[in-house]
Amino acid sequence: MHELTLLHTAKVHRATFDKLRDVIAPNAKLNHLVRADWLARSQGGIDAALAEEIAAAVNAVNGPVVCTCTTLGEVAEAAGAIRVDQPMMAAAAATGKAVMMAYCLNSTLAPSGDLLAREMAQAGNPSDIVPLDLSLFWPLFEAGEFEAFAAVIAAAVRDALRDSDFGAVVLAQASMAGAATLLADGQTPVFASPEMALRAGLAQALA
Repeated sequence: MHELTLLHTAKVHRATFDKLRDVIAPNAKLNHLVRADWLARSQGGIDAALAEEIAAAVNAVNGPVVCTCTTLGEVAEAAGAIRVDQPMMAAAAATGKAVMMAYCLNSTLAPSGDLLAREMAQAGNPSDIVPLDLSLFWPLFEAGEFEAFAAVIAAAVRDALRDSDFGAVVLAQASMAGAATLLADGQTPVFASPEMALRAGLAQALA
């Protein structure tokens, strides 16, 4: 049996990844570790104590770990975890064109932007990264209004794409994935991180 551990900062992601697992690899075992307090503590920056806790949690696991929180991603990656957005960022960078990066948490902007810039450099893509600040919609997610959250993100992205030429749009946070389905009919690929990250994690579990 393939076994993968997922480190979350919101309980809702358990169901998201379990549903994906049921489609992609029904026999795989997913272990969920939820630490909502880590996201709250990281909003002003990740201090040494929090970084040590994250690293300890990753190192305590036997087998691959996917960190589903973009804010914690850089620290988790340094400890050996797969960042939830890395496979998505690599795919966007490979388009060879400019990438729009939509985000809903200000604490996500720097780590996500740095990761996308790294992947674009590795892909030899000299194009621009264009951030799209959708942080005004985050309270909908916090209130559990997930369908409304996805709908307003999709509408904002669709509007931002009008008369623009991008190779891809990346939805920086796993919580934004619902908008990708609503944007599937557009000309520009819209990448969400959960499925791509789960596939990467399962591939590592098989290795």
